[in-house]
Amino acid sequence: MRVEFLSDLMSHAARTPRWYGIPVRVLLVTFIGTLICFAVSLLLAILGTVITARLRGVHPDLRLAYRYIAMPMAAVAGSIILVLALFMEIRHYRQTKTLAVIERLS
Repeated sequence: MRVEFLSDLMSHAARTPRWYGIPVRVLLVTFIGTLICFAVSLLLAILGTVITARLRGVHPDLRLAYRYIAMPMAAVAGSIILVLALFMEIRHYRQTKTLAVIERLS
């Protein structure tokens, strides 16, 4: 009985890949990666702005951290993540599709 369950499980796991899953995964990975990059760069920019203002003896202007540091870094990182995720997902789709054909033939 256990062998039948495992064979059923394996037959469902080896299905052909779907192309419409690629944009969903790419956009999800890009969004999460961009948010993480924005959060980290904003934290570092705020710390740098506060330290610089403290050394100069003035009040920190945190708008600079958002406008000129965190947003451009997140935009650049997001575009890089988008391109890399797209290449990786297309490569994974092609490999999975080829392996499914090979498995079906054997």
